[in-house]
Amino acid sequence: MADATENPAAPATLEPLPSTEPKRSWGDVAEEEEEKEKEERKQQQQQQTANTSEDKSTAELDVEGLTIDESKKVNKFLDEAEDSSIKTVTTGDTPYTSATTFEDLNLSPELLKGLYVEMKFQKPSKIQAISLPMILTPPYRNLIAQARNGSGKTTCFVLGMLSRVDPNLKAPQALCICPTRELAIQNLEVLRKMGKHTGITSECAVPTDSTNYVPISKRPPVTAQVVIGTPGTIKKWMSAKKLGFSRLKILVYDEADHMLDEAGFRDDSLRIMKDIERSSGHCQVLLFSATFNETVKNFVTRIVKDYNQLFVKKEELSLESVKQYKVYCPDELAKVMVIRDRIFELGEKMGQTIIFVRTKNSASALHKALKDFGYEVTTIMGATIQEERDKIVKEFKDGLTQVLISTDVLARGFDQQQVNLIVNYDPPVKHGKHLEPDCEVYLHRIGRAGRFGRKGKFLN
Repeated sequence: MADATENPAAPATLEPLPSTEPKRSWGDVAEEEEEKEKEERKQQQQQQTANTSEDKSTAELDVEGLTIDESKKVNKFLDEAEDSSIKTVTTGDTPYTSATTFEDLNLSPELLKGLYVEMKFQKPSKIQAISLPMILTPPYRNLIAQARNGSGKTTCFVLGMLSRVDPNLKAPQALCICPTRELAIQNLEVLRKMGKHTGITSECAVPTDSTNYVPISKRPPVTAQVVIGTPGTIKKWMSAKKLGFSRLKILVYDEADHMLDEAGFRDDSLRIMKDIERSSGHCQVLLFSATFNETVKNFVTRIVKDYNQLFVKKEELSLESVKQYKVYCPDELAKVMVIRDRIFELGEKMGQTIIFVRTKNSASALHKALKDFGYEVTTIMGATIQEERDKIVKEFKDGLTQVLISTDVLARGFDQQQVNLIVNYDPPVKHGKHLEPDCEVYLHRIGRAGRFGRKGKFLN
């Protein structure tokens, strides 16, 4: 994490943020450079003290200085991502060969048409080339996969689900569980686009808005071949016997570390998994996320058996194409003023901007402050009603709004390629531990920019 030291006497100043790593994550390697970082921070603080100017409430933000060094290697193509150092650990003696083309995966002509014509893909990304043979090769072992944000993980499990479905069997055969409504809807859109020519049916299991509400007792049984949704709604459908899994072949947990975290959706996720185990003969389980902390990692390896692993070392999780900064602000007003006077100017040059806050109260206060200054911003949080959440996300994805204030409801998985600037208005902290930074959430927030190797900037 960035140095959290504050200097109330100093104006807000902008400095490069050292590369951030989660303290504990998949493939953890105990390799620290604490002393070097402390010395760098000490020198930075001394320089700030020397440059203090009492007659300014905010710093002169050097917009031109935010340029990413073009001479440095950035991820220009999917297969050139730094995921080239992906590590794999396989179970059993099944041979797996990395796919250089989608044809290597023995996909149906309809799926290939979806990939090339609808998705405009040319060849598999690095993680797709490695993980898809593991997913699609009998005996269809379980997979625990971790890779960087924006590396193409969604295509891995969406293509995996579409490939395993029998189009002639009108029953649920693939299930994907997501932590948020927005991510479930986004994944369904990807699946329908990719599977456009297959005839495979799908349904989204998320809470419905009031205008489309149908009592669960009046719902017909689910016959869609792929179901993507949130754990609460899926559990309700299962309890009401509207969603059965006797024909289920593949179960996916997107953002799996959060789905199986004690502070996340562990209880619902485990109940769904156990119900599926009882009703389905053999169901392949895929766990995908950009982060796995040590606690979740140990838990996952106890509940998932006979699995292959795919992971990236923790020091390689941060996105090289997203340049990180910290802005020292003496108080809340200074943060608002920096956003108003400097960051909005930068955002207009770069594309769309997401501002992450910690709480709904913080989101509401920042929204009001910026509105009072005459700026058009939209705000989304978990408490926002469903119809409004859908409207806000759609307008942002359609480019009708440029600045979106959000709690961590959009920190994971939200994919909008025009987002090149992320602002950490409040640094993320662990649930119930307000003094302990949440490095995993920090990495997920960064990942909303720099999608598929594009350049971005991240301001703390």
